[in-house]
Amino acid sequence: MEFFSRSGYRGPLKGVILDWAGTTVDFGSFAPTAVFIKLFANLGVQIKAEHARKPMGLMKKDHLRAIARDPEVAQAWKEACGGEISEKDIDAMFSDFVPMQMACLTEYAQVIPGVPQAIAAFHQMGLKVGSTTGYTREMMEILVPAAKANGYDPDSWVSATDVPAGRPYPWMIYQNAIQMRVYPLEAYVKIGDTLVDIAEGLNAGMWTIGLALTGNMLGLTEVEADALSPAEIEERRDAISSQFLQVGAHFVADSLADTPAILEEINRQIKNGERP
Repeated sequence: MEFFSRSGYRGPLKGVILDWAGTTVDFGSFAPTAVFIKLFANLGVQIKAEHARKPMGLMKKDHLRAIARDPEVAQAWKEACGGEISEKDIDAMFSDFVPMQMACLTEYAQVIPGVPQAIAAFHQMGLKVGSTTGYTREMMEILVPAAKANGYDPDSWVSATDVPAGRPYPWMIYQNAIQMRVYPLEAYVKIGDTLVDIAEGLNAGMWTIGLALTGNMLGLTEVEADALSPAEIEERRDAISSQFLQVGAHFVADSLADTPAILEEINRQIKNGERP
């Protein structure tokens, strides 16, 4: 039995908690974006990708509510549907959303470059690899085996519907810790591509790393990202990093492939008595 004093944890990192879309699979996080845009379009309401992307990382029904609260979307809904959007409308839309999302998940299960190598590095460091998501369990039961076939298989995963509430609440992280039997939370790092990923990690008392270029914040395919000039990449990286740091991220990296070196730095900081 290990006991940790109130002065804080001084040992090495023991685990990482990773997001899914935009962090480990689905470069640019397109699966949810595409479905939300189509969902509203089917009702005659045109929304932009930025409307669909802004709440990314939330449990998908909460994500839908957040899109509906956007003033531009609310106005477009009123013009198309003749009134205010209601919780009954949200329920009906979410019922349509679930099969639409499930139908396309395997199309977006391609593992992001560098992820298998990063996972191998984590394991070599003695870390357990857990994961959280805004997807429901029934969605994850499709995505997890598809990702495994493509080369990504975390030690643990928990969906937003397995716990009382999704992000920014820390319940999915706690459940991962239970499943992996690893503690304290100060010995974990949360890594994700959305601002709410950072909030989730901070609320759990963990170190956090935001990913700037493979996920929702940049919002480009791998081909589109590669086509940007060095100056464009630098400008966008700086803007995204600023947003992550403003919400409390401890570090920002381009992709998961860049994080093993950051974990070594976190280990050094912990040894020196620093805490998340």
